[in-house]
Amino acid sequence: MFSKTNLISTLVGAIWTYFGGFFLWEVVGPYFFSSNEESNPEHLHLIIACLITAFAFSTIYSKWARGHHSVSEGAQFGLWVGILIGFGERWFDLAFSHMALGDTIVNGILNLVVFTVLGIITSLIYGKFSSASTE
Repeated sequence: MFSKTNLISTLVGAIWTYFGGFFLWEVVGPYFFSSNEESNPEHLHLIIACLITAFAFSTIYSKWARGHHSVSEGAQFGLWVGILIGFGERWFDLAFSHMALGDTIVNGILNLVVFTVLGIITSLIYGKFSSASTE
């Protein structure tokens, strides 16, 4: 769980989720959301959330892939996590809040992108460090 590969994957994944998420939700996203409210996240909590997400993602991926680290494997894993978080969890938000259906769908799609790319990054790191450790 605290292997070198997992920790590197966590760090790189957290960087992607922070900056990739910023780009998708703050630069691209506002064009697609119904309300153009400016968000002011607490960056310390955002960084902690990115680290937790990347660590959990990397740890679960290591159990999923079982030595088969390819871009397609990572993308598939990321896609399933994106569906779970982006649509499953966000639909709960829709049910309990006054969020618009269109915003829920946009959020789901953006989550699919973030987690699919995170899966690809994670698979590349695991592939590189797994093959390096067997040489």
